[in-house]
Amino acid sequence: MLPGVHSAAAGEHTVDPPNDAAVGDQLRALVAALPGEATWTLAGAGSRWELPAELLEVVGLAAAALAEGRPVTLSCHEPVLSTQEAADLLGVSRPTLVRLLDQGVIPYDQPRRHRRVQLSDLLAHQERCHHDDRSRAGAGGRARSRGDEPGRP
Repeated sequence: MLPGVHSAAAGEHTVDPPNDAAVGDQLRALVAALPGEATWTLAGAGSRWELPAELLEVVGLAAAALAEGRPVTLSCHEPVLSTQEAADLLGVSRPTLVRLLDQGVIPYDQPRRHRRVQLSDLLAHQERCHHDDRSRAGAGGRARSRGDEPGRP
């Protein structure tokens, strides 16, 4: 295991922010240099790899958080989640998630007894909620608590 890396569970790793201010400056420079749509090439040990935009997005988000002095946790998810896994990802209780599923706010499959949620549907819901929050804040509308809004946990 690398120094400053903690494994909390299988598929999840947390990295502590650097203590050295110079490393923080390097991370900020890296974030500024990352392209939006292009790929980067990584070379080392006699090999070359093209890094796709998805990986560059992860690197940029992690570097920005570390530069701000915040730990970063990388968590791998299956493309189909149980209701408990989906609730954990959204940061809500399982009953709240089930209510959102029953209201049709988030699509789900129920092949047998248990509901299954596609990760892509969950992330789309999360993006809609964050977009709605940003729209309200930008429009100068009154701030609502999460419980005041229909279809929101």
